[in-house]
Amino acid sequence: MKVKVLCRNPDDYVRETTRDIQRVPRNYDPTLHPFEVAREYTRALNATKLERVFAKPFVASLDGHRDGISCIAKHAKSLSTVLSGACDGEVKVWNLPRRECVRTIQAHEGFVRGICTRFCGTSFFTVGDDKTIKQWNMDPPGHGLQEEPLNTILGKAVVTGIDHHQREATFATCGQTVDIYDEQRSSPIRSFSWGVDSFSCVRYNPVETELLASCASDRSVVLYDMRESTPLRKVVMTMRSNTLCWNPMEAYYFTCSNEDYNLYTYDMRYLKCPVNVHMDHVSAVLDVDYSPTGREFVSASFDKTIRIFPKDKGHSREVYHTKRMQHVICVRWSSDNKYVLSGSDEMNIRLWKANASEKLGVLSAREKIAANYNKKLIEKFQHHPHVKRIARHRHLPRDVLKQKKQQREMKEARRRKEQNVRKHSKPGSVPLVPEKEKHVVAVLE
Repeated sequence: MKVKVLCRNPDDYVRETTRDIQRVPRNYDPTLHPFEVAREYTRALNATKLERVFAKPFVASLDGHRDGISCIAKHAKSLSTVLSGACDGEVKVWNLPRRECVRTIQAHEGFVRGICTRFCGTSFFTVGDDKTIKQWNMDPPGHGLQEEPLNTILGKAVVTGIDHHQREATFATCGQTVDIYDEQRSSPIRSFSWGVDSFSCVRYNPVETELLASCASDRSVVLYDMRESTPLRKVVMTMRSNTLCWNPMEAYYFTCSNEDYNLYTYDMRYLKCPVNVHMDHVSAVLDVDYSPTGREFVSASFDKTIRIFPKDKGHSREVYHTKRMQHVICVRWSSDNKYVLSGSDEMNIRLWKANASEKLGVLSAREKIAANYNKKLIEKFQHHPHVKRIARHRHLPRDVLKQKKQQREMKEARRRKEQNVRKHSKPGSVPLVPEKEKHVVAVLE
């Protein structure tokens, strides 16, 4: 025997407030709503326009350094703490919610080349032009006590980068060689070299924590395994890479920032050609960092702009710039996936929203529902010409726009030249090389 039970949900017909209109049950039969697509398209168009109207990404500026910012590091455990190093050897610890400096350390003589925090967040390491590696306590010293490092290691050459292991008390540095240090020892437990003069960046893999990657001065990106005595393999490119960053979710992918204005995403299992070439900058790309979700990354460039790229697309979805911001040296994505931090030549650290039109603060239930509804509408109609044109339009500085036009003309001229050479040559003598394979010179193992 079937028993039918009446079930009424008060949320379907009870008003949220006394001033609210009475809710009316709606019949979702598509035959009763012949103009629904037209209405949704209008709503999507309005939502896209409003998204651009409310796109105000700049949040705050952290002032206090007396020289250009050379590096930024996130705290391993705290969302509100950020560390920054400057070209005058000064290191500052910042409290982001209060937007103020809580601690200043004169760490090195000359540039601070790199900062990294210990995996537990109790201390941090700095390296500089004075050939020293210093470990500092994350907590400030007591009243009246002088700031002293917990440990100091004197190296044989200038150290240009540092990164800490995700789970163990070891860290890697790069300079003339890539060295692996134990925190309890003053000499490296392992050194890697592959006929390279110097290295500019070293990064641990966030998942396979025994793997490392580094950028070298001979235009190569080198992969290492801490359990091996020699490097694994390297890919040599047409121009030098400045920094690289691993994808935290798909850790066999890494993205490197290059001097040829592009970024290249590689699969470490297949280095013969990059998975994707990201082209939008008009000058050398100096730094790159992934979002915690692994779906996007942010890049800093010498052209005074910051760009946010989807990991699988060749062009950026967002570009940030201000009149006062000069060459952007370093950039980091916050661990809560909400903000982007950038450090530039004119001594400022800037805080940006990762989503330019996102509303800050606590949202009511209605606001969340409306925001999600508008987001889905924009996704549904994203390929319609008017919606697409409004969504992708960005205002650029005049110099960037001019250089972008020049690059487009140069690229088109090279393409025409290749076509003419191929047209007037013997069939098969001039092969057609895909764009992805043009930038790789060799892969060595």
